[in-house]
Amino acid sequence: MPLSSTLRMAVLALLWGSGFLWIKLALTHGLTPTQITITRCALGTAVLLLLARRAGQRLPRNRTTWAHLAVAALFCNALPFALFSVGEQTVDSGTAGVLNATTPLWSLLTGILLGTERNLRPSRLTGLLLGFAGTLLIFAPWHEAGLLTWGALALLAAAASYAVAFAYMARYLTAQDAPLATSAAQLLVATAWTTLALPTAGPLTPDTTGLLAVTALGILGTGVTFYLNYRLIADEGPTTAATVGYLLPVVSVTLGALLLDEKVDARTLTGMAVILVGVGMTRGRTVRARGTAGAGRHRTPPDAPHRVTPRARA
Repeated sequence: MPLSSTLRMAVLALLWGSGFLWIKLALTHGLTPTQITITRCALGTAVLLLLARRAGQRLPRNRTTWAHLAVAALFCNALPFALFSVGEQTVDSGTAGVLNATTPLWSLLTGILLGTERNLRPSRLTGLLLGFAGTLLIFAPWHEAGLLTWGALALLAAAASYAVAFAYMARYLTAQDAPLATSAAQLLVATAWTTLALPTAGPLTPDTTGLLAVTALGILGTGVTFYLNYRLIADEGPTTAATVGYLLPVVSVTLGALLLDEKVDARTLTGMAVILVGVGMTRGRTVRARGTAGAGRHRTPPDAPHRVTPRARA
């Protein structure tokens, strides 16, 4: 792989994977989950609107597209962004990144339940079971220090929400001629969704670290990462871009351990490895992507055809 591609992937993985770190810092420095969610959506929207304008792309004009974007924005941005912030109130940022990596497993399970999954080879079914076994290993409900908490369940729900969103977007939003503008529109709608929760936002009391963290999350971890992923797909193809997804849990765990002094035990590392192996088996040779904007992953983005609007993750 050319050095430029490797460097792009490394930068993208670092920015995307750091999203969990920014969320944790924002939470511990005076911001509430609602405040974080609204701010990251608004800042991500601003970045994508500027990039779309620079690229000469206009926002969608027909009502049908906006209606589909409203559904996608709810399940791909507003809901999971909020759930990640809620979950990280009690769960380490590194573990949050690992649980986010279960998104492809939920995508496959959703396809099976809806009857849209027509390529269920034994290896993919094995990968699905293996991936959820790795998740169970991390939760360790049989262990006194297990992770079976409401925060962890919120993180899994966020990953499942992404899966629902990708299935929906794959059906209704996969042929957009202006992906940057369409993604900006989706985040714009997500911002509108999140403002409905303003009554629960609580008092605004962040310190400087909290403000810097949520700013980095919105601009770098949401807006800029989407653009980098968009460019990587366009220049190197969806398969290369999808590889980034395998790096995100590693980045989140490493940053959490180095910068937040989060403890990483052998059980979590083993569970992460098992999940990633399982995800790899479910994807096989044909990685299909779905997506529109937001902030981040499959925690990486699934592969997407050049005209599919990739999404952003947290």
